[in-house]
Amino acid sequence: MLRDRYDPMNLFDLVPALGMQLDPVLMQLDHLLDDDTLFQAVKADLAKRHPRTLLDGRPSTPVEVILRMLVVKHLYTWSYAATEQFVGDSLVLRQFCRVYAERVPDDTTLIRGANLIHPHTLHCLLDRVVELARQLKVTRGRKLRIDGTVVETNIHHPTDSTLLYDGIRVLSRTLKRARQVLQNTPRLARAAFRSRTRSAKRIMKRILESTRQRGDQAEQAMHTAYHQLLTGATAMVQQALLVAGALRTQTSRTAQRLADTLDHFCPLLEQVISQTRRRVLQGTQVGAREKVVSLFEPHTAIIRKGKLRTPTEFGRVVWLDEVDGSIISRYAVLSGNPDEAEQLPPSVDHHLQVFSKPPRLLAGDRKLATDANERYARKQGIGQVVLPASGAKSAERIAYERQRWFRRGRNWRAGIEGRISGLKRGHGLARCRYHGDDGMERWVGWGVITHDLRVIAQATA
Repeated sequence: MLRDRYDPMNLFDLVPALGMQLDPVLMQLDHLLDDDTLFQAVKADLAKRHPRTLLDGRPSTPVEVILRMLVVKHLYTWSYAATEQFVGDSLVLRQFCRVYAERVPDDTTLIRGANLIHPHTLHCLLDRVVELARQLKVTRGRKLRIDGTVVETNIHHPTDSTLLYDGIRVLSRTLKRARQVLQNTPRLARAAFRSRTRSAKRIMKRILESTRQRGDQAEQAMHTAYHQLLTGATAMVQQALLVAGALRTQTSRTAQRLADTLDHFCPLLEQVISQTRRRVLQGTQVGAREKVVSLFEPHTAIIRKGKLRTPTEFGRVVWLDEVDGSIISRYAVLSGNPDEAEQLPPSVDHHLQVFSKPPRLLAGDRKLATDANERYARKQGIGQVVLPASGAKSAERIAYERQRWFRRGRNWRAGIEGRISGLKRGHGLARCRYHGDDGMERWVGWGVITHDLRVIAQATA
């Protein structure tokens, strides 16, 4: 049965000699999280775990506790286990999370609760937080600056040999578990469960050593090793497909789960085999959209934004809208390596929807400076459009960009670079620790929401 909250109490009254209380920022955060709209949105998602979650079963961890502990987790960039430990050890955090003297939910309970919250719900929560910022006059929505950044996925640097080894290792491990389920199935030979992990690791190391050497002999050795690794990977896929078919004939949940795992990884490994054969053996280029760079995070994109220090990044592009008052009003996780110029209209439309009026100033970088974007912004009623043009400029354009309001808007736009840096350092947006598309949405969403809540709390403390 889903519970709303524990019976309220004040832990500080129980130990008056300590004289403890919440610090001003946490106190304001405590008031903000009392908002019923935030509470009901999270409760609606947690209630969907089972059809009768609201009526039957053991009393659950209260909705209020899960919401507040997730905010604390992303506020301090803790892991789930660290969040459980630190909240349990701190009277202040126990009081803030409304756990009181009850048992702190363990990390698996928090993980299960966090995974039940839909990414769309987080966008609704952010809209509500922005509305609270408007009500408290932290922002008026008079200025809007937009920019994109890359949030890395939690993967190792991809190479063809390591991706092939990953696929062989995962399928071998799964086949070892499937052997216990299918031990009474006589029609499968022992060769169907053969593990190729050790040989694949040895060949992978040989390839890595060959890449550090020069000359025709090293190149020939590398090609020979790749032939062997591709042969092993192809045989591994054939074994996995054979075992998956046998698992489908079983009725146990374990057998079906193992078959699902094999069905998930086999196509990915086949794609890695194909791209390796084309790139290494045939010498043809493979487009970024056709490549798999991680078997565990297949949604990872290859992104090139022209940076000198990191010319190629592996993750997802996240688009951010920031209004005056340091409030991020919108985020969007984009697919692939998108054209940033196309992101201006959605940002303006969302601003009009949330604030019911256009911003007085819109600022972006040179990648957004197109005639279509400037016309669209002015059509929506934005008076000051600050989009510095790239390339050669006419005398008229130079004079336009030298106006005082344009220069001030351009300087204000540069502040979003610092905001992105703060999000990456303070709220973990440098690298996503969750899995899959939904995991990326949740990681970014909670990071942005906790940032806004902290800004509002600091402004009103």
